[in-house]
Amino acid sequence: MSQGVDLQADPATVAASLTAEATALEGRLRQLREAVQVVNARIASIAESLQTLRGTATAPGGDERRSASPEDAHPHR
Repeated sequence: MSQGVDLQADPATVAASLTAEATALEGRLRQLREAVQVVNARIASIAESLQTLRGTATAPGGDERRSASPEDAHPHR
């Protein structure tokens, strides 16, 4: 509840204040959900790009090969 509302205030005033605060919170929640959707779309795009890059890496001779993983560099670890 807003700090500006006196707990002894008229119930109608308290209800109006809570309604306004709920409306503001719903708006902020909507903004955050939209931002999460944008981030999720960006993550999916980057993941797709990485998948494509991993699948199309080529050796100096032109032969297609899979990119080396960190485990390939240190097989005995």
